[in-house]
Amino acid sequence: MLPNEETTLGRSATFSDTQRSRSRGFSMVELAVSLSVVLILTAVAIPSLMRSFRTYQLNDAAARLSDLLKFTRFEAVRRNTSVNLQIQQTGTDWIVWTDSNKNGSVDPTEKQILVSGFVTLLPPGAPPSSSTITSTLGASSTLTTLSGANNTVTFDSRGAVSSLTANVFYVGSATNPEFGYRAVILLPSGAVQIWTAPTAGPWQRIG
Repeated sequence: MLPNEETTLGRSATFSDTQRSRSRGFSMVELAVSLSVVLILTAVAIPSLMRSFRTYQLNDAAARLSDLLKFTRFEAVRRNTSVNLQIQQTGTDWIVWTDSNKNGSVDPTEKQILVSGFVTLLPPGAPPSSSTITSTLGASSTLTTLSGANNTVTFDSRGAVSSLTANVFYVGSATNPEFGYRAVILLPSGAVQIWTAPTAGPWQRIG
């Protein structure tokens, strides 16, 4: 073998060894720094993600309840007869359904929703004062709370509610009030509104 060939082979071997050493991956220091950055970013993001998720749960429960009220109203008009919306507690959960056959019990064929887990239907006194809502609806308006207990709402054949006052369903968490509340308002005409409020209020209409 010629001398220059030996030099070339030696350089190739050195270059190859360097490539192999560089392709072995992260060092322990680099790995520790990377994990530290990931943990810090995760710790910062989790509270924001949790708040967004809780907000979604509250909005979803209020929207589903609002949609069921509208559906029950539509059923009453379509059938040209009175139709009831029933609210019933089962343990810590709430079942709300359109009682199409008027037998007072939920059937698999009837439209229904389940309010459970983090979100529940709250009794009066838990959410902030409803004065913001009543002042918007009218000086003489009052709210009858239907959430927090078994109840029935009756829509007549015109889609109106057999009540002279507005009804309210409070939606929120009994153990985590810091995420705020939702209020589903059912007016005597049968129209439905959705309101939101932080722990200390005030209420603002969002739908």
